[in-house]
Amino acid sequence: MEEGELKRVWSSTDAEDDDTYHKRPKLECPASASSDSSSMEERTVASSSRTHMFCHNFILNHGRKDDDSQVRFDLTDDVLHVVFSFLKHVDLCRSAMVCRQWRVASAHEDFWRVLTFKNMSISIDQFENMCRRYPNATRVNVYGVPAVNALAMKAATSFRNLEILTIGNGQISENFFQILGECNSLRSVTISDAILGSVPQEIHLSHDRLHKLKIRKCSALRLSIRCPQLRSLSLKRSDMVLAMLNCPLLQHLDIASCHKLQDADIRSAVTSCPQLESLDVSNSSCLGNETLREIAQACAALHILNASHCSNISFESVHLPMLTVLKLRSCERITSASMTWIANSPALEVLELDNCNMFTSVALHLSCLQSLILLNCRKFVELNLQSTMLSSITVANCLALRRVTITSNALRRLALKKQENLTALVLQCQSLQEMDLSGCKSLSNTVCESFSDVGGCPLLKSLILDNCESLTEVRFCNSSLSSLSLVGCRAVTSLALKCPRLEQICLDGCDNLETAFFKPVALRSLNLGICPKLSVLSIEAPYMVSLDLKCFGGLSESSIICPLLTSLDASFCGQLRDDCLPAITASCPLIESLVLMSCSSIGSVGFSSLKGLQNLSVLDLSYTCLMNLEPIFKSCIQLKVLKLQACKDLTDSSLEPLYKEGALPALEELDLSYGTLCQTTIDDLLACCTHLTHLSLNGCVNMHDLEHDWGSGESNQEPAETSTNRLLQNLSCVGCPNIRKVLIPPAARFNHLSSLNLSLCVNLKEVDLACSNLVLLNLSNCCSLEVLKLGCPRLSTLFLQSCKMDEARVEAAISGCGSLETLDLRFCPKISSVSMVRLQTVCPSLKRVFSSPNLLQDQGFASNVLLYTTLSRLY
Repeated sequence: MEEGELKRVWSSTDAEDDDTYHKRPKLECPASASSDSSSMEERTVASSSRTHMFCHNFILNHGRKDDDSQVRFDLTDDVLHVVFSFLKHVDLCRSAMVCRQWRVASAHEDFWRVLTFKNMSISIDQFENMCRRYPNATRVNVYGVPAVNALAMKAATSFRNLEILTIGNGQISENFFQILGECNSLRSVTISDAILGSVPQEIHLSHDRLHKLKIRKCSALRLSIRCPQLRSLSLKRSDMVLAMLNCPLLQHLDIASCHKLQDADIRSAVTSCPQLESLDVSNSSCLGNETLREIAQACAALHILNASHCSNISFESVHLPMLTVLKLRSCERITSASMTWIANSPALEVLELDNCNMFTSVALHLSCLQSLILLNCRKFVELNLQSTMLSSITVANCLALRRVTITSNALRRLALKKQENLTALVLQCQSLQEMDLSGCKSLSNTVCESFSDVGGCPLLKSLILDNCESLTEVRFCNSSLSSLSLVGCRAVTSLALKCPRLEQICLDGCDNLETAFFKPVALRSLNLGICPKLSVLSIEAPYMVSLDLKCFGGLSESSIICPLLTSLDASFCGQLRDDCLPAITASCPLIESLVLMSCSSIGSVGFSSLKGLQNLSVLDLSYTCLMNLEPIFKSCIQLKVLKLQACKDLTDSSLEPLYKEGALPALEELDLSYGTLCQTTIDDLLACCTHLTHLSLNGCVNMHDLEHDWGSGESNQEPAETSTNRLLQNLSCVGCPNIRKVLIPPAARFNHLSSLNLSLCVNLKEVDLACSNLVLLNLSNCCSLEVLKLGCPRLSTLFLQSCKMDEARVEAAISGCGSLETLDLRFCPKISSVSMVRLQTVCPSLKRVFSSPNLLQDQGFASNVLLYTTLSRLY
């Protein structure tokens, strides 16, 4: 729209008869948009400027003629006013396009008291129209507009109630500052990124009611400010050689990074403000001690001082009794002597001393100090703090720090990470709950005294001593400690904890721990398998349910009193003796799972004590020298899982009570892998132990064939009808080199067998199975297999990887498997890619066929190609 037409529309809007607007106007909901609305919408979409959205849409919609002949709703003015009060200006402009009632309602001056044109391309004429329409606006922002000086002057003269004005990003003439004094309602002015004055000259700003003034990142030769009511002034990062202030009530002054101001200029400006409470002179490289002393004398009420990055000040002879916040970051001349003068500010609450490299010690006794920050102080050696209200302290990268003494009643968390030279720590912190000393490599054993009950931290709950490499003996007697971490403390050889509330401990990397006493603790689980040199262990944990002592090859003495313990893993504790096991079973009667793998020093006396474990259901005695199982059969009546892997000293008669006398009637899982049992014993187990659900015979070299009719009872005294109750579900015979034939006829009644694993049986030639519920059969790497007969209607997965069977035999084998979905034929040399189609024809249920990578075929029936390793894990 042309500018002239825009003005005509605006003027027509101004002249609209107010009588046509009713008290209860009617809201139109047009069924179809008029051509007028369509063209309006097209123009709005085409406009890429935010000014068009903000001004044009509102102006154009406010002047539209509406047709009241459409569907109408009764909506009161009050409701619209409340709803529109939540909308932004852009949303109000869009709402004005709906109908005349909404247009008039959205133009209410209550919604347009804040006019923001920041970075908009608004013209002077458009701004003047807005000034005429909304003369009662109280806030105006014209920062970044093209004619910022003209618009700023127009705003200052047009808005009679203007309170807050924001301008900048351009050149501001001296006339603006003269006009500014006539804005009686003005309370706050912000000028940023601007050049003040058309030529290098002094800028005068005089205003009797202004409270807040910000002139940031601006350039001027000299600046004179006379504002008797001014409370806050910021000249941050502005370039001027002189600032003259006549602001007797000024309370907050920020002249940070005003690099052209000299020491005398800063002194003159600041000392002219006797009521000053907050002062920021950071990055003032010219500021000296004498100026700081005069400021302290002239501004006795100063509460906040930021003098960071002022390289010429040492704070000596500076007395500020009312100071509460002091920031002296990167002040190179701050020394230990400066602390004496800092201590003369008894009301000090916050102190920041980052990157102050000259002082060696900090000794402060300030009762009100709440926060202290000490970062990157290279020569800092000793810290002595006494403050009952200290609640936060940050110390980091102070590499020379050796001694720390802190007294506080409010400090709850303290972190002194990576203070590598810290050797002495004395704490009197009645409220301290969390302590982190990780990486303090020089801490000695005496640090434990600070965290015991006799120390000064009675409420300590969490303690981190990770990588404290000088600790050799850790002893704590603490009634409140609940979490302890000693990760990477490789020099610790002795650990003694008397912490009745300790619930969590981490000992990763404590490789040299030899003795450990946990008496008493509240731990529920404990893993000491990472401490291979542990030889003496004593635990008293009334709530512990799981204990892992795996790989304690040197453990020879133990006392475990855990009445709720249900799981104990003592694998490879080769020095664990007979006398230890009775004591453990007596004090831990609820054990359900006991792993004694490779515990070769435990004999019949120790195993006889297992009768005290009435709930024992899992027992692992693999890799032991066990010869007699009689104590196990008599003591562990409720046993469900028994693992005897590689127990090569067991004889064939050792298992007779299982299949002749009905020992362990609740036994479900038996693992005899890598043993020396003969074929007859294995046949008897399969025939008589009908209650077994899982049987593992992996690597049994004396196992030749599985071809007997176990259900007939010909080799045993068991009646044939008992075979109907055989519950075996999983049979594993992986890597049995002497198996040549596997025959499971229907008479064997393996009705529950669902998984059979015969992989790596390299001499296996014939497999004949009739198992109605078999789901998975693994014959991978059975390279001698010639005959495969399957009467398994529910078989879904068959592995024949690296088998040398030809296509015809495979087709014949799977022809009766109506549920087969996955077939693995990888690395089968006699199976060609052409046979894939025939296999699907023979077995329509197939979904996945795996062949060698160069032979893998997509038959349209493969929904996903799964990896062989994934299937192996699943089954």
